[in-house]
Amino acid sequence: MKKILLIAVLCFFLSGCGQAARESGFYEHDSIYKDWSHLWFSWVGYKNATAEDAKKSETDKWWGTEVAPRETK
Repeated sequence: MKKILLIAVLCFFLSGCGQAARESGFYEHDSIYKDWSHLWFSWVGYKNATAEDAKKSETDKWWGTEVAPRETK
C-alpha cells in the first residue's frame, strides 16, 4: 500500500513539473544557451562582466524576452 501511494505521489509530482516546463516555453528551444560565448559567460564570465559582454549579449540576443518585475509588498 505504501508503494502504491509513493508511486502515485511521484507521478503527480512529475506531471506537475512537466506542465510547468511546458508553460514556461522551455521546450520551444533546442538548447539552453544561444552559443558557446553565452555558455562561457553564464558559467564563468558573469563574475567579471564588462561593457563588452553587455554589448555582445544584446547583439546576440542571449537573454530572450524581457520580463518586467512585479511589485512586492
